[in-house]
Amino acid sequence: MVEIVAAGQADRAAVVRLVARLLAELEDSPVEFAGLDEAGALRALAADGGAFQAFLAREGGDEPVGVLTLTETFAIYAGGRYGVIDELYVAPEHRWRGIGRRLLEAAFAHGRARGWRRIDVTAPPGPKWERTARFYESQGFVFTGPKLRRPIA
Repeated sequence: MVEIVAAGQADRAAVVRLVARLLAELEDSPVEFAGLDEAGALRALAADGGAFQAFLAREGGDEPVGVLTLTETFAIYAGGRYGVIDELYVAPEHRWRGIGRRLLEAAFAHGRARGWRRIDVTAPPGPKWERTARFYESQGFVFTGPKLRRPIA
């Protein structure tokens, strides 16, 4: 039986390991996510002011098999504070068991408890990731357009 739990301080390393697996799966170009600084990510998590929340899917007492990370942000167009799913990953051998849906349900419950009116997520672009986009749509997400980014460092 898979249990969905809010990740605590003791779970930070597991969260980072699962996100590293997600990034390796997403990586089309070796420079896109190359060199994830896991130690730096752990330091950043320790210094977070409370806007970040992660949920883990655990099967028994074993290593977690899935993760969802969620950040609270603010926008006038969103009516105030809302959530952004930054990472959602389920280990390939555990997919098709409803774990992703259950991780999303935990995120929705967290958002409702915080008074959010919405949660946003960005799905990877391209035909390779159509199944991912369809999964999000099946969970009630609506496509609103591409997300752009620009490094500032």
